[in-house]
Amino acid sequence: MNQREGDYVPIRDAENIQLGMFDKPLPCFGCGIGWFSFLLGFVFPLMWFFSAILYFGKYYNKDPRERSGLAACAIAVSDELNY
Repeated sequence: MNQREGDYVPIRDAENIQLGMFDKPLPCFGCGIGWFSFLLGFVFPLMWFFSAILYFGKYYNKDPRERSGLAACAIAVSDELNY
């Protein structure tokens, strides 16, 4: 890894394998299950309940990028139940 001699330097950290874990795109057209379910929930409100179950089941521990969309669905469910 001598940069002066022109050797290549690895982009990923060899000690932290999970660093490149989030390089792959999210499912559901790249917006994630949570946001996809949030948008689809305006047509099919049961999708909000499905995503709220995923949120309270801590599905976002698999991929933290899913947390905001799943939380939005949980809020939508709570608003729907208040009416």
